[in-house]
Amino acid sequence: MTLKQLKYAITVAETGNITEAAKRLFIAQPSLTSAIMELEKEFEITIFNRTRKGIEITIDGEEFLGYARQVLEQTNLIEERYTGTALSKPRFCVSSQHYSFVVEAFVELLKSFEGSKYEFHLRETQTYDIIEDVSRHRSEIGVLFLNDFNRTIITKTLRDNNLIFEPLFTAKPHVFIGKDSPLAKKKKLTLKDLKPYPRLSYEQGEHNSFYFSEEILSVEDADKELIVRDRATLFNLLIGMNGYTICSGVISEELNGPNIIAKPLAVNEHMEIGYILHDSIKPSHLTQRYIEYLKECVG
Repeated sequence: MTLKQLKYAITVAETGNITEAAKRLFIAQPSLTSAIMELEKEFEITIFNRTRKGIEITIDGEEFLGYARQVLEQTNLIEERYTGTALSKPRFCVSSQHYSFVVEAFVELLKSFEGSKYEFHLRETQTYDIIEDVSRHRSEIGVLFLNDFNRTIITKTLRDNNLIFEPLFTAKPHVFIGKDSPLAKKKKLTLKDLKPYPRLSYEQGEHNSFYFSEEILSVEDADKELIVRDRATLFNLLIGMNGYTICSGVISEELNGPNIIAKPLAVNEHMEIGYILHDSIKPSHLTQRYIEYLKECVG
């Protein structure tokens, strides 16, 4: 076993495709395939199943890749500490629904990182893609919410993808609006108050089911709806169109500015916001540190 072989295996897992992995690694595809097969032979396991659609990670492969990531991460720390260089750029990826505290924790992780090189990814994306990213090892951790409405479907989807949900906090629904909205003077809002205004929500692509919606109470009827893909557009429309979106109420003024405010919504509902991990892989040092920053940001 070599460190290079471990890096090869991890790259194949991240891309889900031998051809794409070979391109990223700047090596010939046969050489990459041979290196993976030698690794499997040495440890008498099958890391990847080859299919017509690409590769699938086996149960043994998931466990092996968890150890491989830890080995490379520790090797990078040693190289950085004693030689000033690293074997490769440390890589870390988070996939999340659109929460400012996720970005805040990501910033804190970057500030605390001592290496001179890194490759960190933050993907604010659709709910099903979050689940798929963590399941396919594109991301180490995902962040999403559960409630009474979506819990059964989301929990089953997580279980089918060998993922576990760990709660961070429970929040009562709030409404994000612009600070100059006609609703801004009210201490608490009702669904009736929201009726005349456009409701904003995030697009969910092929899995555009109410169960995968990022917004709680998505089944409530709205006469005016605006569907967006990113947080900046949503915030601009909240202000420009006096729109609203229903969410957890956690917002960072330092990162998002003073123009968006949160008002409590008078409904008997709650959101359990947490993170998801692969159930067969021990979280890396970076993942563990990121979870601590998440807890600090919402604590």
